[in-house]
Amino acid sequence: MDRATGTLLGLAIGDALGHRTEFDEIEHIARYCEDWRRLPLPAKALVTDDTQMTLALARGLRTALERGPLGPLRLERPVREEFVDWWRSPQNNRALGMTCLRSCQRLSDGRRWQAASDLGSKGCGANMRVAPIGLVKELTPRQLSGAAQLQSALTHGHPTALAASDLTAYAVRRLTEGLAPSALTAELRAYALAHRTRYDDFWLGDLAKLAQDPSPEHFTARGWEDCLGVLDRLDAALAEPDVEADPCLATGEGWIAEEALATGLLCFLLLPDDPVAAVRRAAYSSGDSDSIACLTGAFAGAHLGASAWPADWVERIEHRDELLAFGALWD
Repeated sequence: MDRATGTLLGLAIGDALGHRTEFDEIEHIARYCEDWRRLPLPAKALVTDDTQMTLALARGLRTALERGPLGPLRLERPVREEFVDWWRSPQNNRALGMTCLRSCQRLSDGRRWQAASDLGSKGCGANMRVAPIGLVKELTPRQLSGAAQLQSALTHGHPTALAASDLTAYAVRRLTEGLAPSALTAELRAYALAHRTRYDDFWLGDLAKLAQDPSPEHFTARGWEDCLGVLDRLDAALAEPDVEADPCLATGEGWIAEEALATGLLCFLLLPDDPVAAVRRAAYSSGDSDSIACLTGAFAGAHLGASAWPADWVERIEHRDELLAFGALWD
């Protein structure tokens, strides 16, 4: 089903749909598109920093895997280089996040990544880009979790950013493995509970110590508790589904990591068999529309594969060739 390709195309399509609507209230979007079901993909489907950083992570991950079994040092070096290259790029002008900018600037001067990380930021800039980690089939569960959290911590070191990135990568993996959407939230909850006090110092080093928590377990539990709380809100929204309502009203506007995850999941799970409608619903929202739709598209593509997306949309998407190349690598 080309599910890796579907994931990457979906996240870029969602990102491009949400590029125009980000920062807009529903009432303003309605002035140029009354019906969310008809939200058009722009003729020139430009993406934002969400897709740019996803591709930066994908390049770094590919380099790391070419060098041997994945470990923290093997991953950190090429991903750091790709993130710094993104920070320096003249194309880095797409509604970018300040946490990523500040952290990448610190990464550029060669300091330890733990010292470059923003320990107070749980913005969605880390889990919006993490999907490639979930697409690499040969990663063990520990490698998947550790890599997802490490790539987050290069910029966003708050424990909730780490946990949300871990959950996002895990959701992508399980959907590409064929997990039914109806079983997804229960599985994510079980995963969060199992990891609630599990701090992997092999992958994260002394990050928790720098955060000045009483213990590594306390540090990591803060993040998983935030994610468990928003999963409660997601389950409540799915118990009384309302596809016509702004999804941000139920699970949050998506500026922070756990809300971006939950609202992206909500749009996908409301419309699991209609991926185009799902990303339109996500983009037609009052919050961080590009990141929410990016995650929705990733989940929908992981579930349904590359054929989920209209051919004319795929043709117009920016970075199409590179997205297809990574999809072919990991399918």
